[in-house]
Amino acid sequence: MHKSSVFHSDPESLGGTVVFKGTSVALQNLIDYLAGGESLNEFLHQFPSVNREQAQASLALAREALEALVAA
Repeated sequence: MHKSSVFHSDPESLGGTVVFKGTSVALQNLIDYLAGGESLNEFLHQFPSVNREQAQASLALAREALEALVAA
């Protein structure tokens, strides 16, 4: 899944915060949930407008970005 099908950012909406496409749920919410010890299932329960595929794709993209950063 390409990042443009997972995320959206618009300076005119929510100050340019990166959100899951088709929602007003910030990517930061997922990061905060996981960092706080919550499960992906709990995040999806609390934010039903985000689907599992979007959440899993965002984590895969984050992993790829970190791997690229470490390899650089």
